[in-house]
Amino acid sequence: MLIKKCPFLNICGGCKYDFTDDKYHANKLSELPKLKYTDDAIWAGAGLRRRADFAFNSGHFGFFKKQTKDIIDITHCPNLVNEINEILPFVAKLPWACAGSALITKCENGIDIVIDSVVPHFSAEFKTAVEKLPPQIIRFVWNDVVIRKYTEPEIKFNDKMLNYPPHAFLQPTIETEQILRDLVVKSTGTAKRVADLFCGLGNFTFATKATGFDVFGNGIKRDLFKKPLTTKQLNNYEVVIMDPPRAGAIEQSKELAKSDVKKIIYVSCNPNTFNRDRAILERGGYKIKTLIPVDQFVGSAHWELFSIFEKEQ
Repeated sequence: MLIKKCPFLNICGGCKYDFTDDKYHANKLSELPKLKYTDDAIWAGAGLRRRADFAFNSGHFGFFKKQTKDIIDITHCPNLVNEINEILPFVAKLPWACAGSALITKCENGIDIVIDSVVPHFSAEFKTAVEKLPPQIIRFVWNDVVIRKYTEPEIKFNDKMLNYPPHAFLQPTIETEQILRDLVVKSTGTAKRVADLFCGLGNFTFATKATGFDVFGNGIKRDLFKKPLTTKQLNNYEVVIMDPPRAGAIEQSKELAKSDVKKIIYVSCNPNTFNRDRAILERGGYKIKTLIPVDQFVGSAHWELFSIFEKEQ
């Protein structure tokens, strides 16, 4: 697939770097000057994003203009999968009379669209327009109210098929999801007692036969920000996997630092909160053994980090 330079580069706030540029790797690596990574960066392909957050306001639908709340009208993004680009012109023409966001996700069996808006209700005109959208849009939700649904959206982790609830977390591409899962599985090794914290729908949980914990997903329901696993609970596990949101896992890291867990696999989408949590773990006697940057958010300034910590004896 030929990936063309984005016509909205330096206009749209989504991408900072031209992923078609020969200097893209060097430019992107400049975002990690203070990180001493142990392995070369892993580079993902462009044009593979299966989900994106769009904005709408007063008839405009698209992405925010760089460093503003103005909206650039978007009907095609070269970093998105074809299935999303095919429906964007139809979605952009909906009667967007108020403001909000639209999360569009390519699932295994079609496209899912979830709207968040300060306006609690949609108009009859909007409902009629949604009902006329292409059939590959299998679910359309407004503030938790289902406007239309042909079937339950599904996602798949290897051979595990799952229902995809509105607002559920997914890695942005299937490619990087698989890369991270393979790294986690390999690093877990033969461990029998594994905890998967902030497990989401189970990208790592099923593959490692772990016990999952999260507020939202297929694991044990537990808010790890307000109620992290205690040191005593953590000591029941040989390996702990953590893949928290951008806010990191400060409270859980404090408990881990006091634990006897042999290995911590930490996947982070925010180098800043990662470094904060890393310092906590290191003060508790853990030493980082592996740190690999993954270019999961192609074109943006953001990096995913895969790391392994082991307890110093």
